[in-house]
Formats: sequence, structure tokens, C-alpha cells
Amino acid sequence: MPCWLLPPVVWVAKGIARLPQSVLLWLSGVLTVISWPIMGRRRRVARTNLALCFPEMSLAERRRLLRANQRATVMGALELLRCWYAPDAALAGEATIEGLPWLKETLAQGRGVLLITGHFTQTELAARMLSLQLGKPVGGVIRSNDSECVEAVINEARTRVGGPMFDKRNVRGMLAALRKGEALIYSADQDIDTQHAFVEFFGQRAATLTRTSDLARSGNALVMPFFFFRDDQSRYHLRVQPVWPGWMEASPEQAAAIYMRELEAVVRQHPEQYLWVHRRFKTRPPGEPSVY
Repeated sequence: MPCWLLPPVVWVAKGIARLPQSVLLWLSGVLTVISWPIMGRRRRVARTNLALCFPEMSLAERRRLLRANQRATVMGALELLRCWYAPDAALAGEATIEGLPWLKETLAQGRGVLLITGHFTQTELAARMLSLQLGKPVGGVIRSNDSECVEAVINEARTRVGGPMFDKRNVRGMLAALRKGEALIYSADQDIDTQHAFVEFFGQRAATLTRTSDLARSGNALVMPFFFFRDDQSRYHLRVQPVWPGWMEASPEQAAAIYMRELEAVVRQHPEQYLWVHRRFKTRPPGEPSVY
């Protein structure tokens, strides 16, 4: 996007962020129809992922799931604008959170927390809702935008409503934040061609980061799984829980396998709200061809 277009785009984004949730849901349906022709590449990725992960479904069932996922992905873009620009009052009372007292107590003791989650369509909005009820901004690990001016606008929006943000390769910055007692959202279900192991996810061998437990140990931080979804009444449900039994003591490969198993169980509850447009299986085991 040309840098000169950013001010009017941000102005429109701020207006959209203030719309009622019911209007945003309606708008997501309209935008899904409008954007259907231009989302062909992303839709093909999602269709491939769904075919790999839900072979037990009929073709008609997967098509319905694909349509629901496309709408949730568009809604996720609108939820991102709500996260960045909606006033606190507009988000008050829209989320229920389980496990909040334990998280508050841990942070009050000066201990950092790595909130491990997955690539869901509303991750950043869930992080802001958690920040509001926690009374402390929650940071995160993100992928930087290739455009410097776009990245500057996004970073300003993120840091205004949340805690410190770190590029996914900035391990030194993450460790410093955790040692200072910060809470960071960390989606480790990403395909990176280094520091990974191939572990099962929906019956597929998926390249999964193996540095997560080492990151927590080096940062003297606790790990807490953090999951969330939007229900049929458009309310958000957030859950912070203790780390899975045996996860911290497991080898990096075993820890990655436990994480993928637990994430899969959560995704199966609301599969339309997972980011299936992400090329989760891009890196293949040696000798296996690309699925995309």
C-alpha cells in the first residue's frame, strides 16, 4: 500500500472499529461475498488444509466449513480493527475469562508468563480483552510487515492498546520482556524452516517450533495455554489454564507434539475460527512433495 494512502485508510478503520458488533457481523457477510473473487489464492490454501485435516468430512461438509471459515477470516480483519481502535467502553462486558486470578497472581509476583496459543482469527482482539480485565497490557510475538510505513502504523496501534511487541525472530527481546515480568501472547503453530520438529497435527506431519519450552525456561517464565472463541451470540470466551502435564519436562520434540495435540482438540471445537488460510504444512518432511 502506498504510504500516502495510510491516513485516510486509518481514518476509515477507526470508524469501522466503533461500529456495534451486530453491524460488524453483518458487514463481514457482505465483505465475504464481495471479496470472494479476490481471495482465490487464500481460499485454495484453506481448501487444501481442510481436505488434509478433515478427510472424514464429505465434500459438501468441507465446502460449508470453508464458507464459514472465509467469513470468520473476514470478521477477523474487522476484529483486528476493533482491537486497535475501539475505545475500552466498546469492549467492556463482551468477554468472559476463565483462569484470570491465577494469571494476575503470577504477574503480581513479578514472574513473566508466556501465553501459548494458536493462529485463530481473533487472536489480537482476545489479547486486548484479556489486557482490559487483567489491568495490565499484554504483549505479543508478531510478524513484521514488509512495508516500513505500514509497519509503523500497525506498531503504533498495537503498542497503544497492548504491551511490547516483538518480531518472531527477536528472541533476545522476548527473553528480556519475560524476565521483567511481562505477559506475552505466543502462537507457536507456525511453519518456520529452522528449530522445528515434524509432529502430528490433524493426522499430518507439521513443522512445529521446538524452542518454546527453552524460551520459557531462559526467560524464567511460566507457560499458560490461552484459548478463546466467539459463540453464536457473538460473545467471546477466553480461557487461561495451567500448562499441560509433563510439557516443561518433555524434550523439545515431545513438547511440540503435546502442544499440537492440545491445539488440535481446541480447534476441533470451533474449526471455522482457525486461520486455515495460513500455509501450515508448507515445510514438508524430507522427500515429501508440496501440498500447495
